[in-house]
Amino acid sequence: MSAGFRRREVVLACGEVRDYDAAAWHDAIVRVRGPEVELETVDGARRRFGHGAVLCLAGLPLRVLRNPGPRPVTLIAVSRNRTDSFSSEAPSYHQEHDTVPEAEKQSCP
Repeated sequence: MSAGFRRREVVLACGEVRDYDAAAWHDAIVRVRGPEVELETVDGARRRFGHGAVLCLAGLPLRVLRNPGPRPVTLIAVSRNRTDSFSSEAPSYHQEHDTVPEAEKQSCP
């Protein structure tokens, strides 16, 4: 994987219920590996997503993540490193290298 990204795996054991932590899913794309994961919203609605589903869990009104099945399910989260030049927390390329792009040097007519 590119140095600009980080990958982590969250494994939910059979029947495990985990509280939703919005910060844990910030800026991540999540792939489901395993039978199914069930997402439950704060108002009690539930939706299941199976193997291969790609999700964005950031900013959702979720209460819990649940493994309803008889086998573990893994959520593979890929997000940008905080040091990535596109990250809002990292300095821009031009600040790091003390350069100004040629297009910005030219004045408009």
